[in-house]
Amino acid sequence: MTSESSNTDSLSFTEAVLYFVGAITFFHLAFTFTAFSFLIVGFLVCVLRLSRLQSPRRAFYVGLSIGLLSYAPQLGFFWNIFGPAAIPLWLVVSVWLALFLLLTHLAQQRLGKLSAACIIPFLWLGLEYFRSELYYLRFSWFSAGYVFSSPSHGTVFGGLGVYGISFFLVVIAVLLTQRRRSLWLVGTILFVVTIVGEIASHAIPSNNSGPRVSGVQLEFREEDVLASLERVREKYPKTDLYVLSEYTFAEPPPKRIKEWCRAHKTYLIAGGRDEMTTSLFYNTAFVVGPEGEIVFQQVKSVPIQFFKDGLPATKQELWNSPWGKIGICICYDLSYRRVVDNLVAQGAQALIVPTMDVVNWGEYQHELHARIAPMRAAEFRIPIFRVCSSGISQLVDASGAVWARASFPGEGEIISGLLPIERPGRLPLDHWLAPFATGVTGLFILWLAVSRILRKRSQTPQT
Repeated sequence: MTSESSNTDSLSFTEAVLYFVGAITFFHLAFTFTAFSFLIVGFLVCVLRLSRLQSPRRAFYVGLSIGLLSYAPQLGFFWNIFGPAAIPLWLVVSVWLALFLLLTHLAQQRLGKLSAACIIPFLWLGLEYFRSELYYLRFSWFSAGYVFSSPSHGTVFGGLGVYGISFFLVVIAVLLTQRRRSLWLVGTILFVVTIVGEIASHAIPSNNSGPRVSGVQLEFREEDVLASLERVREKYPKTDLYVLSEYTFAEPPPKRIKEWCRAHKTYLIAGGRDEMTTSLFYNTAFVVGPEGEIVFQQVKSVPIQFFKDGLPATKQELWNSPWGKIGICICYDLSYRRVVDNLVAQGAQALIVPTMDVVNWGEYQHELHARIAPMRAAEFRIPIFRVCSSGISQLVDASGAVWARASFPGEGEIISGLLPIERPGRLPLDHWLAPFATGVTGLFILWLAVSRILRKRSQTPQT
C-alpha cells in the first residue's frame, strides 16, 4: 500500500466537516473558559478521528488548517507585537499539529490499529516536547495540559507535569476513539480517577511562615522606583524581600537603590542590563543585600527570539538566601521546563520570577502567560513569586494555588504575602517521559523515511 492510498476506514465528507468544526470549537472553549477545560479531550478525539482521512496529504493540510483556526485567534496579540510577521509564526505553531495528524495517519496505515493506538500518545508528546523545548522557535503555551491551569485560581492537575498531562489526555482520547464500549468506559474511568487523584494529591498543607515578599508593578518607570518602594514599605513594613520586574533598570541597580537597601537593611531583586559592550548585554536579575551590595545575579537563560533580549546565560545557579535556596527565572524562562528542571535538580526550594509583559500586548496575552506559574508550582511542588511590569503578578504556593494576584494593567499595584519556603522541589514524572517520547517519535520518523527509500528502490526496474 502506498502512502497516498486510501484507508479502508476513511471518513465521509460530512463526518470530516463535523470533526473539523468540533476540534476548533472544543479547543477555543477549553482554553478560553476554565469551566470547559475538560473539552480538551473532545479536541483530541476530533483530531484523532480526522487522522482517518483518505491520504497523508489531506491529514497534514487539515491539521494545518485546524492549527491556524485554533492557535491564530488565541495568539492574536502576535500581530500587536510582530505585525504581518505574525502570519508565519502562526503557521509555524500550526505545523506541529499537522505533523501529528500526518504521523498518526501513517502509524494507523503502516502498523495497524492496535500498534498505532500504543504509539500515538508518544507521537503527541514527542512533538509537543520538541516544539516546546528543543528547537529555536520553541513555544509551550498551548501544551494541552495548560488548560487545567487558571491565572487566578491555580491548578489541581499538575502532579504528572504539564507534558505528562498531555500524554495522559491523548491516552484517554485514543481509548475513546475505539469502537468498543468497554474501552470508552475504561477511558472515562481513567479520566475521573486521575482528576480525583490529582485533587487529593494537591491537598497538601502549606506553611504559613516564611519571608514576607512584596513587589510592585512598574513598566518603564525607573524614575518612580524609589517612591514605589517606599509605598510598599509603608504598606508592608515587615517585608523581608522586595521584588521588581524584568528590565526595571537600563543598567545594574544604581547607587540610590543600593543605598535604600542599606538604609532599610533589606533585600531587593530587580531586573536590569549588564552591558558587555555598547551592543551586547545580559538580561539580568540582580539581588541587592542589606549592606547595599549586589550579592547574587542570574542571567536570563532563554532570551526571546526576534527581540533585543541579551545574550543567553552561561550557567544557572541558586541564590543561597537567608531563608533557603531560591532559583531565579526571568520572564519566559519559567515557560521552559528544562530551565526549571535544572534549578530544581540543584535543590531549589522556591522560585522568584521578574517578568516584563508589555501592556500593549493586551490582556489576553497576560492571561495566557499567567497560566504558567501555577502549573510550574504544582509540577515541582515549590512556591513561586512572580512580579510583572503590567500584570498579572502572582504568589503561588507549592500546591499550585494562587494566594495573591495583581491585576492587569495594574500600574503601580502592589502584591505581597508570605513565601512558604520548605522542602526542595521534586522533578515530575514527565521529566523522563517527555524526552523518551521524543526519542520514540524520532525513531518512528526515521523508520518511515528508511522504509520509503527501500520501497522506492525495490520498485525501481533493474537494468
